Amino acid sequence: MGPDTWVEEYPVADGPRQSPINIVPKEAVYDPDLKPLKLTYDPNDANGILNNGHSFQVDFIDESDSSTLRGGPVSGVYRLKQFHCHWGSSDDQGSEHTVNGIRFPCELHLVHWNTKYPSFGDAAKEPDGLAVVGVFLKIGAANPKLQRILDCFESIKNKGKQCGLGDFDPRSLLPPSLEYWTYEGSLTTPPLLESVTWIVLKQAISVSPAQMEMFRSLQFCAEGEGVWDMVDNFRPPQPLKGRQLRANFKI
Repeated sequence: MGPDTWVEEYPVADGPRQSPINIVPKEAVYDPDLKPLKLTYDPNDANGILNNGHSFQVDFIDESDSSTLRGGPVSGVYRLKQFHCHWGSSDDQGSEHTVNGIRFPCELHLVHWNTKYPSFGDAAKEPDGLAVVGVFLKIGAANPKLQRILDCFESIKNKGKQCGLGDFDPRSLLPPSLEYWTYEGSLTTPPLLESVTWIVLKQAISVSPAQMEMFRSLQFCAEGEGVWDMVDNFRPPQPLKGRQLRANFKI
């Protein structure tokens, strides 16, 4: 079942704050009250990498308060749960959010949950439960920090495979500038819960064509179930439906 049919099982797919969206920079409202992002990550919290059947996923220790997001458009402390990516079958498509209708080859999502709730599962059901930082990847020089992740892909090629990663600092995957757009949205995969404060960074990081091919070497299917290359694992942009897109920077 693809995104076009999700509404049959998840009626919220047609809800008022679905994600992703098309970002139109000239329509974003500069909000001087938006705070700078404070992202503090402990490399020791990285807890392995998994092929979950729709992306790779790097998990982080759930009980640790040393890998957190503060500031930006949210209040309180949000703990890093995991990060993953979405990508396409070619270098001209792949990101979930678009900018002026243009899609990047890949988009990184760092998923955090509000620690005022007892658990990630509880937070995911609340309007202010999750905060996701989105980072665009654009074609350019090879990214040595990203290569650490890609080197694990042979070990997690098929759905359900996982392996250790060792220490890894997610900050190494962030661009120099943390200027961002923000809006109230949802998860982009089922159950599509409308619990996400999206923080999409304006500046992209680089990825080489050869590295993008490594993304496409992953498989949607489990070992022994054939070949089904993991590509086009993104949801198309959803209607804004009156929501305000804000920015912490002036155009």
